[in-house]
Amino acid sequence: MPSLHLMLAARLLPVAVLATAGWAMARPAEEARSGAPASGPERTAAAAPEIAKPPSACPAIPAATVKDLVPGAKTAGKELGTSDPQRRTGCAWNALKGFDYRWLDVTFEVTDDKAARTIYGNRELASVTSGLGDEASVGSKLTEDEGQETREVTVIVRKANALVTVTYNGADFDNKKAPGAGEMEKGAISAAKTALAALKS
Repeated sequence: MPSLHLMLAARLLPVAVLATAGWAMARPAEEARSGAPASGPERTAAAAPEIAKPPSACPAIPAATVKDLVPGAKTAGKELGTSDPQRRTGCAWNALKGFDYRWLDVTFEVTDDKAARTIYGNRELASVTSGLGDEASVGSKLTEDEGQETREVTVIVRKANALVTVTYNGADFDNKKAPGAGEMEKGAISAAKTALAALKS
């Protein structure tokens, strides 16, 4: 009979795959909504973007932060696939330690300033927060499936022409409860602050 760890890991694998796929698939639609010109004299004449390209996402979150937020995870992380690494990068960490599961991912997206503002506006979450980039918002969601609670917190930050998105979720498979909202929001915001520091002009 498979061990409990293996059964839990197998149950969580589709969630990880869908999270990665969802990030990759969402971008074309958002780009279409932004209305940013793909080419032409107007784009050529525009001022150079403040942030030229996204950083490598996995090194952007230091090992100490990964160990704190995702106990038991490999600190190197796993890069999220992207069709344009000059514009988008992403990395994810996840681990099941005992009965406690945690998932953390961070994505960077660099575009022009107008498009960044538009995309942020389309994604803006329920609670606006200060002290992060030029504008930032936080959203928390509690779900339940067959008696098992999972809490997910998302932080979206715009800094100039760059967007940083952090997703942090967790569950306890022993008591079936989700971690507290305050704990998860604190962790997600901490990761977002660290990720912002990796952005370079």
